[in-house]
Amino acid sequence: MRFTLTIATWTLALALPAVAQIGNPAGVTPGTPQAAPGVPAPHTTNVQDRLFMRLMAAGGAAEVDFGRLAQGKAQSRAVKDFAGRMVQDHSESNQQLQQLASQANVPLPRDLDPDHKNMRAELESAAGRPFDLAYMQGQVIDHQKATILLQYVIGQGQDAELQRFAAATLPVVLAHLEMAKAVLAELSVQAFQEPAQGGTTPARQRGEQPSPAQRKK
Repeated sequence: MRFTLTIATWTLALALPAVAQIGNPAGVTPGTPQAAPGVPAPHTTNVQDRLFMRLMAAGGAAEVDFGRLAQGKAQSRAVKDFAGRMVQDHSESNQQLQQLASQANVPLPRDLDPDHKNMRAELESAAGRPFDLAYMQGQVIDHQKATILLQYVIGQGQDAELQRFAAATLPVVLAHLEMAKAVLAELSVQAFQEPAQGGTTPARQRGEQPSPAQRKK
C-alpha cells in the first residue's frame, strides 16, 4: 500500500479547521465505543487517526534511515550534526507512535514507502556536496509534510492520546524544519560562493588582470 498524499490532499489537510477539545466529540465516527456521551473510548481511532499513524510511521522510519545514511556520507559537519539529531529524535517519536498504534490495534508499515525508496536510491548514488544538498532538500519537504499531518490529526482525529502525541510532537517537528532550512541555506550559499568541484577559480578572484582580448568582450 502506498502511503503518499498528493499536493491537493496536503493542502486540504492544512486547511482543515482544528478543534479545541481533545477527542473531537463533534466528529465521532458512528458506532464508536464511548467512555461517556460524545466521548470516544480510549484508543478508539477513526479513519483520520489510522491514516495519520501509517503516514507518520512511514515518514519517521525514513527519517531514521536517511539520518544514519547521512551520518556516514555527509561532507558538511552541519549536515552530519543535523542527521544525528534526526536519528535521536525520530527514534524516540517512532517508539511512542508504535506504542499508540499497538494499543489501537493499527498495523504500521515496516518498509519505506515508494517515494522514500526512490529518495534513498538518489542519496545512495550521490556524494559530497550534491549528497548534502539532496538530503537537506528532502528534509525540508518531509518536515513540511509532517507538520501538515500533525495539524491534520490534532484537528480531525478521534483518539485523544494520539492527538496529545501530535500536539507534543508538532513543536519538535517545527524546530526540525527551521533547522533544516537554515542548514540548506548555508549549503546553498557555500555552493554559490565556491567554484564547482574540478573547476578553476575565476581570474578576478585570483587577483589576476584580464587580458586585452578579455577586456574587449
